[in-house]
Amino acid sequence: MNRSKKQSNFYLIIILGLMSAIGPLSIDMYLPAFSSIATGLKTSVATVTLSLSSFFIGISIGQLLYGPLLERFGRKKPVYFGLSLYAISSFACATAMSVETLILFRFFQALGGCVGMVASRAMVRDLFDVKDNAKVFSTLMLVIAVSPIIAPTLGGFINTYLGWRFIFGMLIVVIGFIIAGIYFLLPDSKGPDPTFSLKPRAILSNFTTIIKHPQFALYTFSGATASAGLYAFISGSPFVFIEFFKVTQQHYGWVFAFVASGLIGSSQLNSVLLKKFNSEQIIKAALYFQMVIAIILVSTAILGMSELYSTVLLVFLFLSCQGFIFPNASALSMAPFGHNAGSASALMGFIQMSFGAFMSAMVSVLHNQTALPMTGVMAFCSITASLIYSLNKTKVVQKPTIQLVKEEEVEMINTL
Repeated sequence: MNRSKKQSNFYLIIILGLMSAIGPLSIDMYLPAFSSIATGLKTSVATVTLSLSSFFIGISIGQLLYGPLLERFGRKKPVYFGLSLYAISSFACATAMSVETLILFRFFQALGGCVGMVASRAMVRDLFDVKDNAKVFSTLMLVIAVSPIIAPTLGGFINTYLGWRFIFGMLIVVIGFIIAGIYFLLPDSKGPDPTFSLKPRAILSNFTTIIKHPQFALYTFSGATASAGLYAFISGSPFVFIEFFKVTQQHYGWVFAFVASGLIGSSQLNSVLLKKFNSEQIIKAALYFQMVIAIILVSTAILGMSELYSTVLLVFLFLSCQGFIFPNASALSMAPFGHNAGSASALMGFIQMSFGAFMSAMVSVLHNQTALPMTGVMAFCSITASLIYSLNKTKVVQKPTIQLVKEEEVEMINTL
């Protein structure tokens, strides 16, 4: 590969990585500001948490919409539309005068930004040879993994010195850079396909066929239930660490970065373990270990023994398990659908994010000024996922490729 080609690929991966990072930047950057937002909008932290749940709902719906739109209208037009919607919605969030307005426009912000997550995966397949995809997704993972580590710290800094509204202003600036990069450096990797049907009946029929597949159902629902524990943590962590444990907003960013590093690090270790063990073996062990950790975590809350450092360590271990569960479960769900991967991915993503949105909302509904709602929902998700997996005797008919596991690792970080 000549130098100009390598340079071109470098720019492509950076842009695709930024498109994928819209999710974690939008989620993690405003978490340290929950208390400030609650004060500014004269509401509670528990109510502000619902703006995170609405964001997850927007992502879940967006994944169903953009797959067909990217096929029918090509890649760039839906991307421009989605990112423009994101920018407008971010401005509405920045100027919101009520928590209800913030909750509403966080939904539209997610609906727009979701296009970056969906389109980036499709464009990797368009722009790179199949034999290079696993390597590209590994590189993409490194680009995206920076987001959940720096975003909370940056958000805490902006909130402290400028105010929470400027966090959404920063997101508008980021989107501006991404749109410029797409316009000048990213080719339209696939043109419109006028023959692609957007009729709801045909799309729903396709989804029905997919969800009836036993392997898809088992690994999608067990994986989605386990991953919902991650969203419970994301929703509950601002109150638990900032309000309950009295961690400063800036230090909260460091706590979040530390526990996020467990998820990111384990996903990298997962690739090493796959050389010796198969995905089913890894999932079984990770689900069991995560359940034990979750039971210990919720027990400390029930007994009134919750303590900052032990909670951070237990959450770190809980999320580390997720780094093994999510990519393997998702890859096993997708494995039987090589010919229909886009639709299977969209449906799987919808189910995962719907579960996450519901459990995120439950943390808010159950709010009682303690760590119990967050840890209790996390434990419920982990125990339920283990039961779904252990009670189902479905046999794997199609094993996933390393490339597919790598792709799902990227997808996991997209929503951290």
